[in-house]
Amino acid sequence: MDSPSQNTSLQRLQNVEKRVVRVLELAGGVMDELASPTGPRKDFINNHCLEFMQLIKDIQVTLRDEIKSACEYRPFEKCDYSSRIANEICCKKLEYVISQMDGMKQIVDDYHGPV
Repeated sequence: MDSPSQNTSLQRLQNVEKRVVRVLELAGGVMDELASPTGPRKDFINNHCLEFMQLIKDIQVTLRDEIKSACEYRPFEKCDYSSRIANEICCKKLEYVISQMDGMKQIVDDYHGPV
């Protein structure tokens, strides 16, 4: 698995890329060993296959976690943009109502005139 210092998604995916390269190297090594004129060495094949399977498992777990993380990602979930815009609209409406009421007050004052 990944070490705790690998905390970004990009770092984890770069680690997966390195593991995929290693998996291909292991597969190539096994193919070379199987094609050897002296015949394959059992311990070499076993060690390579064990490492191959462990790397495949680690790659699968990491990619599953990254996919799950990407699916859970909600970029605007904690965004306050819509709240701020709604507040600004309310403020503008209140300013308009206040200006209308000031206008009405002025009309009433003008109607009653100075006493």
